[in-house]
Amino acid sequence: MTTTSGGATRIGGLTRERGPVVTAALLAIPLVFLGLFFVWPVATIVLTGLRPEGVLDLGALWRVLQDPTVGGVAWFTLWQAVVSTLLTLALGIPGAYALSRLEFRGRGVLRAAVTVPFVLPTVVVASAFLALLGPPSPLNTLLGGLFGEVAPTIDLRRTVTAILIAHAFFNYAVVVRTVGGLWSLLDPRLEDAARVMGASRWRAFREVSLPLLRPAIASAAAIVFLFTFTSFGVVLILGGPARATIEVEIHRATTQLLDLPLASVLALLQLVAVVSALFVYGRLQRRATRQPLVAGDQTVRPPRTRGERLFLSANLTVMAVLLAAPLLVLVERSLDVGEGYGFGHYRTLFATTADTILAVPPWVAIRNSIGFAVAATVVAVVVGALAATAAVTGRGPLARVVDGALMVPLGTSAVTIGFGFLITLNRPPVDLRGSPLLIPLAQALIATPFVVRTLLPVLRSIDERLREAAATLGATPRRIWQEVDLPIVGRALLVAAGFSFAIAVGEFGATVFVARAQFPTMPVAIFRFLGRPGAANFGQAMAMSTILMVVTASALLLIDRLRVGQVGRF
Repeated sequence: MTTTSGGATRIGGLTRERGPVVTAALLAIPLVFLGLFFVWPVATIVLTGLRPEGVLDLGALWRVLQDPTVGGVAWFTLWQAVVSTLLTLALGIPGAYALSRLEFRGRGVLRAAVTVPFVLPTVVVASAFLALLGPPSPLNTLLGGLFGEVAPTIDLRRTVTAILIAHAFFNYAVVVRTVGGLWSLLDPRLEDAARVMGASRWRAFREVSLPLLRPAIASAAAIVFLFTFTSFGVVLILGGPARATIEVEIHRATTQLLDLPLASVLALLQLVAVVSALFVYGRLQRRATRQPLVAGDQTVRPPRTRGERLFLSANLTVMAVLLAAPLLVLVERSLDVGEGYGFGHYRTLFATTADTILAVPPWVAIRNSIGFAVAATVVAVVVGALAATAAVTGRGPLARVVDGALMVPLGTSAVTIGFGFLITLNRPPVDLRGSPLLIPLAQALIATPFVVRTLLPVLRSIDERLREAAATLGATPRRIWQEVDLPIVGRALLVAAGFSFAIAVGEFGATVFVARAQFPTMPVAIFRFLGRPGAANFGQAMAMSTILMVVTASALLLIDRLRVGQVGRF
């Protein structure tokens, strides 16, 4: 530890508490980035809609809110998000116990695998369920083999059921990781003591573990609600015209109806819901850390009774049906070339002169996605690392709010952000009209919150006594940073970069607005393939979705290999 001439304490090269200049310098780039690429576009599109004649017209707000169609969209958005959240909790909480407290072969691999659906692009998820729930699904094939011509045909496309199942698939890992992460650290002797005193297993769980888990469960519920409330790709592809959330209606109002007042009011409604959910999530996250915890290796044990083995088998079955089946069907459909199986659809994607609905050969979309995602990752890691460092080292008002402020874009309408880019970043001082730079910037805006959430716990967990001991032994601030901070923070930065890449490579909502015809990404190409009839287009969509799934899953598996202890824990 050293002291500056102004009395500020310096630890590891960073000025703590009494260094407002350092904190302001760290926050400069994140605040400029947030203001330029989030606040300005979103505020502009909202104000443009509320000022149709150049004068603020709050009557437009009231007229839109009184529209029964808008009321129906808002109600559907709310109740499908609530039901999706409850369904995900019902499936995820037992899975969280199975993966956090029961030891079995392959548990480590399965813990990583259940997270794959979460980082998959929504377009891939929707494509998988489109193949699984439609008439040519394996389930209908099985029924046809059993009952012949009288077999019923199950078609759940364009139904609320398909949306709810897809949301549970997509957010299952949120519950398993959030609740299971805490459950794996709760002392099992607490429940054992209650059992010794005569309590049943259910009563011991209800009165001992559940109160301790409640903050984590509520925190997971808030995040699942946030993601399902702002769902776009899943609802757009699986729901059809009759099923529209606020996010889908914003897309329709801006691209088809050209009704900016309607889009603006809907964006405001969604923003209020998002900020409320994030506020609840933030409070619950702080409460969740105040629990009596033990080392994770002390809580895991093999299943002891027949009931526990049946419980484990049931949860493994749920994971196989809910998580693995859609992805396997996706791969199967990508290989189905009509008269059999082969790689015909993949060869078409990589053919330079392929007959395609895209303005460029499909393989260009793959190259674009990876290149844009790399650029977005660099931006997100720089902005997120500076913001997280400022939040830890500074105690001013800006440092206190930066964490929450950078979380808001995660739940804000990606459609609003994308359309806001188009109407703001096309004139001085930032003229990016038609520039491919709009794509990685939009993707970085969505990925930055994941960087902040990954780095903050790591930065806060570094024991300051290590730095003090190094300083006492004569180490310079630079040497302290290299020897103490960097080995931990460096690994967390790699984890954050992996998450950023996985999120950016599959971002769809904002990218579909800003991507020009000559710069398609994989999610945009998949959406366009699915929007055209024909077995060839559907097969190419399935093949492109499979490639995108492999890319994102590879990034996730790399993240899991980089994790050490709590570093990089989802």
